[in-house]
Amino acid sequence: MSQQKRKQDMGNDSVPRLMLNLAVPAVVAQLINMLYNIVDRIYIGHIPDAGASALTGVGLFLPILMMINAFAMLAGSGGAPRAAIAMGQNDRAGAQKILGNCFSVLMIFSAALTAVFYVSAPRLLRLFGASDITLPYGLAYARIYILGTVFVMIVMGLNPFITTQGFAKFSMVTTVVGAVCNIILDPILIFGFHMGVQGAAVATVISQTVSAMWVLIFLRGPKTMLRLTLPDMKIVPKVIFPCLALGISTFVMLSTESILNISFNSSLARYGGDVAVGAMTIISSCSQLVTLPLQGICQGGQPIMSYNFGAGKKERVKMAFRCQFLACAGYAAALWLMMMIAPQAFAGIFSNDSTLVNYTIWALRIYMAGIFSTGIQIACQQTFMALGQAKISLLMACLRKLILLIPLIFILPHVFADQVFGVFVAEPVSDILAATVTATMLFTRINGILEKGAGKA
Repeated sequence: MSQQKRKQDMGNDSVPRLMLNLAVPAVVAQLINMLYNIVDRIYIGHIPDAGASALTGVGLFLPILMMINAFAMLAGSGGAPRAAIAMGQNDRAGAQKILGNCFSVLMIFSAALTAVFYVSAPRLLRLFGASDITLPYGLAYARIYILGTVFVMIVMGLNPFITTQGFAKFSMVTTVVGAVCNIILDPILIFGFHMGVQGAAVATVISQTVSAMWVLIFLRGPKTMLRLTLPDMKIVPKVIFPCLALGISTFVMLSTESILNISFNSSLARYGGDVAVGAMTIISSCSQLVTLPLQGICQGGQPIMSYNFGAGKKERVKMAFRCQFLACAGYAAALWLMMMIAPQAFAGIFSNDSTLVNYTIWALRIYMAGIFSTGIQIACQQTFMALGQAKISLLMACLRKLILLIPLIFILPHVFADQVFGVFVAEPVSDILAATVTATMLFTRINGILEKGAGKA
């Protein structure tokens, strides 16, 4: 694909068709990426005689996993829109410099996080709510996964640079390759070699390694427009800082997800014990069915909005936003309906422990009561990112979790007689409030942002 072809694709082709071509592979990729953790949990939850405890223990690793993902996306989600805007301004060399700088930062993050999390894993898992029964399972999984941090960083941090060039299908294959490896290796290592949770972790690391190699081969190959080269890896502050500034909103969203998970687990362990924490592990997996595809839709809209914003084509930006907004709102509403009607279909996938399943069915309906609004919030917040609005995007990312949800997790148990109900109901309350504020903010500001143009982003 030549640079001229790239301009024709993003600058003149039908916006709905472009959204379809870019978003569908991205959504599929996100759903497949979700299988890394969900398949692990499904198999772990069915380990004979230890499934419920093992599932709870591995679920306690989620805050660490989310922090690793957050640092990867700090570079990836901030760098990819900046690279797309640069390409829209015909600055291909600048876009390539962004790619190289983001890669270097990802490698620095990988080394630091591996050392810190490997040493501190036992204390962190205790902090997250691990009991004497669940800690061995969580620690066995955590330490193996942490050793593969560099591969997670490469996949999550560099794959957005493939999507933003218009290679959505190749980006999808990156996750397909890893997920297929994981699905094949999980039962072999967990049950065939009797490795239990350690087998699940080894399968995931091997799968992420395969995906990482796939990404690096592409970004060094003949098809990519943005090539990963050694000279571009020299960190230049004026190149990397704007990328990190833009990516910090996604970083906050993911890192606060980690803090959020800790808050939920600590409160639930206090008021409901191991069964409540186990239910939260299942609910966290179910919530990914909502959030990850929404992120995939926005990955399809981001290159279109960013490129045309850089090119000064305001109406195409608005059209892409409308497509993204309707797709996100429709998907979230459909998932909300399914969760309310048949929560047992989701809870039963992860465990055959009747006590845990029945508890999860009750909790899932409460927790998911407001997810119909999540599509609106994510569509609007990600649009601020696509248009390079780092400060507003960060504020909206902080709103739902830091400003609303985390305080409510600790406040509402003192309001309701059923304290566990108070913990779970904090989620829908914050979902609806955050969606209302974020949508209002975008609709009142988007015309002004487009008038100022990319030079002021």
